[in-house]
Amino acid sequence: MDHAKNFLKVVNDAKSKIHETNVVEVKRRLDAGEQFTLVDTREDSEWERGHIAGAIHIGRGVIERDIERLIPDAATPLVLYCGGGFRSALAAESLQNMGYTDVLSMDGGWKAWNTAGYPTAVPSR
Repeated sequence: MDHAKNFLKVVNDAKSKIHETNVVEVKRRLDAGEQFTLVDTREDSEWERGHIAGAIHIGRGVIERDIERLIPDAATPLVLYCGGGFRSALAAESLQNMGYTDVLSMDGGWKAWNTAGYPTAVPSR
């Protein structure tokens, strides 16, 4: 997908202010049983088509509104992901600005997770 120049400028600015991880590291942490909350920040329709097992869904459009109700402890370790790592970077910066202290954005996002062949899930109906 080609992204607009100014969108990429905003994303790159956010990425300079946050910490990132990658799919290999997230998979390792999940397999090791590390305690963190995996947050899918994609749109509802993307979540419905599939997501990483164990993730919770808080869309990018509502994360600032809903995060304190869903995850009130600002010290909770969070790993955010989206389709490719751009929206999750923006969300990570926003959560840091809200006082969340242990936030990572997963570079490569859902696309990289699938490319790596890691397990996925779909919501039960």
